[in-house]
Amino acid sequence: MRKEIIINSSTAQNRVAIIEDGNLVDFFVDHPEKQRMVGDVYYGKVARVLPGIRAAFVNIGQKHDAFLHFSDIGDRLEALQGVFDDDDPSDDDDESEVNNKVASKPQIELSEKGIPKLHKGQDILIQIIKEPVKDKGVRVTSSISLPGRFCVMLPHDNKIGVSKKITDFKERKRLRKIARGILPSNCGLIIRTAAKDQSEESLAGDLKYLVKVWEEVQEEIKKSDPPALIYKDLSTTISVIRDLFTPDVSKVFVDHKKLFKEIKNYVQFIQPALLDRIELYKGNEPVFESFKVEEQIKVLMGRKVPLPAGGHIVIEHTEAMVVIDVNSGRYAAKKDQELNSLKTDLEAAREIARQLRLRDIGGLIVVDFIDLEEDKNRKKIYDELKKEFKKDRAKIAMLPMTEFGLMQITRERIRENILQSMNEACPYCNGTGYLMKKSNMVHDIEKWLMRYKNHGKYKKIKIITHPSMVNELKRGAITTLLKFQFKYFVRIKLVSDEKLNPQVFKVYSAETDEDLTDEYA
Repeated sequence: MRKEIIINSSTAQNRVAIIEDGNLVDFFVDHPEKQRMVGDVYYGKVARVLPGIRAAFVNIGQKHDAFLHFSDIGDRLEALQGVFDDDDPSDDDDESEVNNKVASKPQIELSEKGIPKLHKGQDILIQIIKEPVKDKGVRVTSSISLPGRFCVMLPHDNKIGVSKKITDFKERKRLRKIARGILPSNCGLIIRTAAKDQSEESLAGDLKYLVKVWEEVQEEIKKSDPPALIYKDLSTTISVIRDLFTPDVSKVFVDHKKLFKEIKNYVQFIQPALLDRIELYKGNEPVFESFKVEEQIKVLMGRKVPLPAGGHIVIEHTEAMVVIDVNSGRYAAKKDQELNSLKTDLEAAREIARQLRLRDIGGLIVVDFIDLEEDKNRKKIYDELKKEFKKDRAKIAMLPMTEFGLMQITRERIRENILQSMNEACPYCNGTGYLMKKSNMVHDIEKWLMRYKNHGKYKKIKIITHPSMVNELKRGAITTLLKFQFKYFVRIKLVSDEKLNPQVFKVYSAETDEDLTDEYA
């Protein structure tokens, strides 16, 4: 399998695509107006403690307070240095397998009611583990973890863990031995997948850099007043290189000289052996088009995704969950129905696993597969999904298919999905995809005029609305506008405004320009 990282840089954004044998398997966008926040460390102030939902809200200087669940609160509650515990780090979701035998976990200091001793106004050091989604603020933890190329340092912890992806027993034992030899006191360490077959010098160099970062964090705390940003993690592009540029990646193509030099300098520092795999793209056509990535992104942005045998899946986002519908796309003969449904469902299972990873869809997902009669076929779909989800770095839980062909899946949400991060809700329909019918708008205008007839004082008014509504009110031999004027004894002047929402109208006095809209609404 040939694995490549393609990086496209423009004035507006950087885009990173990871492809395997030409197929897009991961996609990241680095927006200047919305930078990556996961991994950032803040010195905050507790705004509210809500025992009822077992959480606290922390002011970190953002629009919304950060959400700190009690399960993410550590053992030490120190005003200056923050809160730390021995829970698994957030890292990269696939990296942690902690050896609990290294150190026993001390009990978290609790009040008589079993609530962590947090109080309003308390200073606390926290780290972002989930990006803000819509009207929700970031989710944070008090267990600080600083990721490097080969390891993740856990200040105020003393555990040693090794990535589950390193399966060789001797290699795991060797890495644990190295970790114990280089680890500073009162610190823990997670050995990452990229550390496999690396020398002690490489691991020690990586840890030395992380220790320096932690010292800088502590110095920054001393001279900062909360709320304040203490440590900013790497940009999306560089963090992808740090986390996903492993020896199994054959090439990294970058189409921008400045970013190419930045990546080369970073790789020269973290792993010089991979330096020759980074290449500046000099082709005539755009790099994403050259590698057939652009056309795959167009499918990624759509709600309908085709399947190889002619079926398709439809992905719909709602407030509570993401719903995926599987369609065969064609009629199958009755005797072949079960076999054809199974084939389509298996194709859909593979594509759904890929799309969830690509689009970074999190939360509750409900899939409506084509109905299958036999239990063994339903189990095949479940097993296929389970196998495909092993490729995903996010934590996933799923339930077997019901008799109605429904399957429930939960996928860890860390950041906004690609659709949310690359699009804005339509200001007219607010993301619903529907606009009010013109007849309903005419009805609303008439209701306004009805109220105005009883209490209004001006004989001349002007109604400002979208051109489409102006045409609707002037349509017919005897126009609706004319009917309104005779019925409600008022002279109406229609004014067209293309910038106005088609679902909104405004009414002003034609004599004084006084806004009358809300007064009679």
